[in-house]
Amino acid sequence: MAAYVIVDIEVHDHENYRTYLAQITPTVKACGGRYLVRGADAQIISGTWQPKRLVVMEFPNKETAHYWATCAEYAPIHALRNQYATANMIIVEGSVDFFG
Repeated sequence: MAAYVIVDIEVHDHENYRTYLAQITPTVKACGGRYLVRGADAQIISGTWQPKRLVVMEFPNKETAHYWATCAEYAPIHALRNQYATANMIIVEGSVDFFG
């Protein structure tokens, strides 16, 4: 079952953030993932959430998404993101369960 990594990113250093993007993008593809949303403008319809730079990636399953987000191999690249931006990241499985 597909899983989605959803990230809300506030970039503090736009110039150096490009270095992170150039390095992280190939890792998504290497893990069988793809970008569904990458930095597009968000229109707030309800609530108080004010996403800065929203990214949504799809991976084949939760295990692969978790590996991509936490493995030692990509840790130095994720560390670059943390140097140049602040991020909130979650992994969500692609199932729908209405209280069942």
